[in-house]
Amino acid sequence: MHRLRTCAARLRPITASQTAKNASQQRPAATLRTFQPIRRYTAPVAAEPFLNGTSSNYVEEMYYAWLENPKSVHKSWDIFFRNANAGAPPGTAYQSPPPLGVSLAELTQAQSLVGAQPNVEKLVEDHLAVQSLIRAYQIRGHHVAQLDPLGIMDADLDSSVPTDIITSSDKLGFYGLDESDLDKVFRLPTTTFIGGTESALPLREIIRRLEMAYCQHIGVEFMFINDLEQCQWIRQKFETPGVMQFSLEEKRTLLARMVRSTRFEEFLQRKWSSEKRFGLEGCESLIPALKTIIDKSSANGVDTVIMGMPHRGRLNVLANVIRKELEQIFCQFDSKLEAADEGSGDVKYHLGMYHRRINRVTDRNITLSLVANPSHLEAVNPVVQGKTKAEQFYCGDTDGNRVMSILLHGDAAFAGQGIVYETFHLSDLPSYTTHGTVHVVVNNQIGFTTDPRMARSSPYPTDVARVVNAPIFHVNADDPEAVMYVCNVAAEWRATFHKDVVVDLVIYLLVCYRRNGHNEMDEPMFTQPLMYKQIKKQKAVLQKYAEKLIAEGVVTRQEYEEEIAKYDKICEEAHGRSKDEKILHIKHWLDSPWPGFFTLDGQPKSMSCPSTGLSEEELNHIGQVASSVPVEDFTIHGGLSRILKGRAEMIRNRTVDWALGEYMAFGSLLKEGIHVRLSGQDVERGTFSHRHHVLHDQNVDKRTCIPMNHVAPNQAPYTVCNSSLSEYGVLGFELGFAMASPNSLVLWEAQFGDFHNTAQCIIDQFICPGQAKWVRQNGIVLLLPHGMEGMGPEHSSARPERFLQMCNDDPDVFPLIIFTPKSLLRHPEAKSNFDLMLPGTHFQRVILEEGPATQNPAEVKRLIFCTGKVFYELTRERKARHMENAVAIARIEQLSPFPFDLVKAETEKYHNADLVWCQEEHKNQGYYDYVKPRMRTTIDRAKPVWYAGREPAAAPATGSKNSHLLELKRFLDTAFNLDAFKDHI
Repeated sequence: MHRLRTCAARLRPITASQTAKNASQQRPAATLRTFQPIRRYTAPVAAEPFLNGTSSNYVEEMYYAWLENPKSVHKSWDIFFRNANAGAPPGTAYQSPPPLGVSLAELTQAQSLVGAQPNVEKLVEDHLAVQSLIRAYQIRGHHVAQLDPLGIMDADLDSSVPTDIITSSDKLGFYGLDESDLDKVFRLPTTTFIGGTESALPLREIIRRLEMAYCQHIGVEFMFINDLEQCQWIRQKFETPGVMQFSLEEKRTLLARMVRSTRFEEFLQRKWSSEKRFGLEGCESLIPALKTIIDKSSANGVDTVIMGMPHRGRLNVLANVIRKELEQIFCQFDSKLEAADEGSGDVKYHLGMYHRRINRVTDRNITLSLVANPSHLEAVNPVVQGKTKAEQFYCGDTDGNRVMSILLHGDAAFAGQGIVYETFHLSDLPSYTTHGTVHVVVNNQIGFTTDPRMARSSPYPTDVARVVNAPIFHVNADDPEAVMYVCNVAAEWRATFHKDVVVDLVIYLLVCYRRNGHNEMDEPMFTQPLMYKQIKKQKAVLQKYAEKLIAEGVVTRQEYEEEIAKYDKICEEAHGRSKDEKILHIKHWLDSPWPGFFTLDGQPKSMSCPSTGLSEEELNHIGQVASSVPVEDFTIHGGLSRILKGRAEMIRNRTVDWALGEYMAFGSLLKEGIHVRLSGQDVERGTFSHRHHVLHDQNVDKRTCIPMNHVAPNQAPYTVCNSSLSEYGVLGFELGFAMASPNSLVLWEAQFGDFHNTAQCIIDQFICPGQAKWVRQNGIVLLLPHGMEGMGPEHSSARPERFLQMCNDDPDVFPLIIFTPKSLLRHPEAKSNFDLMLPGTHFQRVILEEGPATQNPAEVKRLIFCTGKVFYELTRERKARHMENAVAIARIEQLSPFPFDLVKAETEKYHNADLVWCQEEHKNQGYYDYVKPRMRTTIDRAKPVWYAGREPAAAPATGSKNSHLLELKRFLDTAFNLDAFKDHI
């Protein structure tokens, strides 16, 4: 309990719809029987000519719609189904639709069932063909869109054209049409907006408008979305004639943003041509793209945007989107300058930034945060999502209307890294959703030097997004206006449908190219000669767009050149200021500042831990909550009733086990107003069925109760949430959540301690070095169940040696890793008395010997130091050997920072004793290599520190129970047999 409360104490100031498909949508048996009379028309050998090429499923769906509401289908289908049900023989059921102004009743009176005109069947067939043609463009038009600015590659890695896309008149035959049909007028279905205000168009015009909507510089993937409203929304945005229009002011703003984006890269190239910067050449449209998303979102009420991105283009984004001072960027290129404070431990294109400013387009305040990220390109994804979720949580933004996230990606990383998929699957989970993220993929059509045809199996790098039904907008980045339009749509989509996962995640793709290779020192011609020959011939997008606007009369050439000169002057002046040695401070590069947390009245605040004890009254109250069901008419499982009764019995006896101690720690923090969030696989119940923080009503589905949220009237909320089956993504998410505020306790628990290894990237890149690299404060706590239980190598070791290797023994470092128990959860001796938790008590860094050995310390022959559950095996063995007076055992509870003072005092107390470090882990694992030199530092170096434990091994543990017990016996023999020590130094 003290360990958990200590974590929180060190992290806070010491002083103070989507509508569900329901059964009504299922077709009743009676309806199926009703359909029998016309099944002959939907069979593969249908007698009706107009059904040729039309799937039976399509006709059947039309029939079900007609049964539900005859007015929901075209009148021609209404007549057909009426006649078929009336028994009309094959070839006679269809009748032409009534002319304008003639009612259906008048028509049915005027025409006989069998007197159909000879050409009406062809007419219906042609209309159905046109509907299929329209649908083909909606589904596959993006495959032939003009997406590659270089004109040499296919964005979908396929040069073939879908057979149902009309690229020449001879392909009309696929639909049973020919050139003579091009000028015929066809009624448009309700599932298209290409007609605008017109309900019918000539076929030639239909094809032209479909090409304009789906086959130009924008390719739209959306027809896999299973929601009609969302599909119709997208169709309207891209099919409506003339929809992509911009005002003169919007075009001038776009040009100015292109000038800044392009000239910033050119300025860096002139000043530091030999420096790596991972520039944005070839995709300068990214800057106006991001600014458009932010502008539109700001207009919709968003006041905080949290961004994550890889290194390509980061400096440009910092300069022209976040609006970081240019001198702070330029001074990072001066190798002679040294930071005036800690933290400049990473390269400039990995750093983050936090800035609050006025959005000049909307005249609204907006906070922009770009999260620092290492070279593990997509690792930042869940971190951004967690930070976004936390910001939403702390400002009460339950629907994501005020706080949103934007994630930038590279094409190769987006397709290749599994963390992208893990993060997508967090997007609509109740405790992890951020209510919509705009993803921007900067598609270089290459990964470092790897051709995309060798880097992915899917047509597009963005296909992973289809797993959550996110619409995908491909756009040619050499068309800034198309980019701007798509970004507006993306931001509107997020604002419109952000409650639904299918709606919330908007993927939008910039197809572009890299002008200078992977970095500015690279030679791309080695591996992509054709691409880079074409790039050298390519006119810059700024030049092309400026010439277009000058030709349109939007700007004059003089105005364009003045805009360039103005920004060049800004850069030059900032470059001059950047040479001042006083300006380089890491405080300018914080992405999640904790203002006032480390100081009190202007002075550094003490990081010492206060007493975390509680009054007996508080302990009893929290214990009563933990052992009860604070909701009326709530039926719990019988086995759980016994567990709660057991807790109540422990409270009466003034004792707690691990689970109840955890309850005490969390409950008391909640009473003090400290938010607690516990996340991970199966944390609600606990992997070992010990926690039970969420109770489930046995009679009412999905009815739950969280007793911890009933501790006090004005308590902070307790969030306990089972996560998806992910470690990498979820740990990154919780790390991001913990970044937002120091006044909370955020914990991630692994199912077993060794399960953290799939999240090692987050630990290696963000948790351990984050303070040194980016001065990033974080209070994340990792709970890793650890212990050798004979359960095999996959469920035994949390690999404590890895964490100890990454510690720097700074006494001010926050505790991050808690190796939690498994077998000790129910061990009869692993309990504590209330007396150890009352006011004035503290977390014990070392638990000293308290048995008979303390009576005559000079006679003690052996002092064994250990940590964790091996203590209970040592005490059991000591008792069995009747060595309580001869052997003292001390537990080191806090391994890092190492408790030198307490270890020294204990060794001096038992000054005649041999010193032993005992661990159940193998010698090359666990704590020995870390502890031994630190123990010798505290004592006379001539005195050896003996080792008792398992022999070195490659695997963490044996899978044989018998071998496990044999190994245990051997090292316990070593621990209590002095003669065996000589081989275990």
